[in-house]
Amino acid sequence: MAKPLVIEFEGKSIDFQLEKVDRTKLYGYVETEVHDDSGKKCELATLSGDGHTIVGKGGTSLAYLSPDGLWRKKNELKAIDVQGNPITPVKSTFDAPVTELTEVSIEEYLSHNINLVYHLQAEEQHPELVTALKDGRIFQFPFSYRGGLNSSAGFLLANADGVIFLCVGSPTRLEFIGFQNTAEVVEDAAESTDDEDDILDFSMM
Repeated sequence: MAKPLVIEFEGKSIDFQLEKVDRTKLYGYVETEVHDDSGKKCELATLSGDGHTIVGKGGTSLAYLSPDGLWRKKNELKAIDVQGNPITPVKSTFDAPVTELTEVSIEEYLSHNINLVYHLQAEEQHPELVTALKDGRIFQFPFSYRGGLNSSAGFLLANADGVIFLCVGSPTRLEFIGFQNTAEVVEDAAESTDDEDDILDFSMM
């Protein structure tokens, strides 16, 4: 069994198992197989840049190189921000109980792009948390599945039946653009008329 997500609520620890909710479980899926003339299953291959060499499955990989073109191992790399300062990695949320839940508004939740949804299941009853979530309350906490450079925003919420979900996303970033100087709209006097003869009669179309 996978490591549980432990959440503390009103002094009680609740162990949750996560079940990912994806499109295949909601709508099903279709697999397409391609076969050659002899009935053998075809596999996807990559055509290299020379236009002649075909690279099969597993024939490509990623490598880390220094500015001098020297090979570098992944554990030798260090993450930095745009100013060049080291970034402290975050640990997996499963490594320790979630002790701080911040209640947020529905507007705050809707201002995030949600890209992952998990159904949370617990072996023991937790009526206090279910009641709070069924009342429309939403709780947020930093979430990282495996750990990494940054954590995402995790939201606890429930439906009308008390089924608890964990929604994971990131803040929506909107950039508004426009003209620095707005041109004044001037109505053309020649096109402005109250003559009824110019009114379109849609019944004639």
